Amino acid sequence: MVKLWNLIPDTRRREKSAASRDPAGTRRLRRSWGVLLWAAVCAGAGARAQTPNWPASFVVRVEALALLQTLNADLLSHDSATLTLEHWCGVHRLASPPRIFAVRVPDMDKPPSLEQRRQLGVAPTDPVRYRRVRLLCGAVVLSEADNWYVPARLTPEMNKLLDTTDMPFGKVVQAVHFQRHTLSARLLWQPLPEGWEMNATVANGGAADLTLPPSLLEHRAVLSLPDGTPFSEVVETYTNNVLAFALPRP
Repeated sequence: MVKLWNLIPDTRRREKSAASRDPAGTRRLRRSWGVLLWAAVCAGAGARAQTPNWPASFVVRVEALALLQTLNADLLSHDSATLTLEHWCGVHRLASPPRIFAVRVPDMDKPPSLEQRRQLGVAPTDPVRYRRVRLLCGAVVLSEADNWYVPARLTPEMNKLLDTTDMPFGKVVQAVHFQRHTLSARLLWQPLPEGWEMNATVANGGAADLTLPPSLLEHRAVLSLPDGTPFSEVVETYTNNVLAFALPRP
């Protein structure tokens, strides 16, 4: 998987030199690389789908909750989820180098709801595009993002990158100095069950390994231009791979 990704920049340089000779062929080559990369991601996405060797003890559950709340706070306090995940990946050594890249889910379309159009401030007939990507660090899928955006509020260059590349949305639009306004942030998994503080059995923990669900955290947010004009709504679902590292023990 990693080797395949490392080959792509050299291939894209060759694409660029050949673009003037055969534009249609270049587009076909780019699509082929996208299909190969997506196939590799699908094959390896589950390789590290569960936290390794975390016992289901009370202390470990508290640690898991603290980590999730830390990630949640980091995401809420920064405008770019992509850069936040890249930092998280580096600190927790999920991949080397800790570089975030996106893989688009092909051939998907999800029209915006009336409520989403209202939040974006667009009329029922105004174009709104949809993009779904997986954000990976190395071979680890950290999040899946559904993104609805208004192409008329972005530059032609940005729209071209969104249409023809797998670049993360946040990196593509970084130059507009956008602001992120969170609509909701919720934990999809509670390491400590309700009423744990009054339950001696939970506090004593267990000998089994801790089992995490596939998705741990969900954020909904609107991205706006500096003048307050909204141009994108995103729903980000963070996978259990954000905790796919071994806890240090004495």
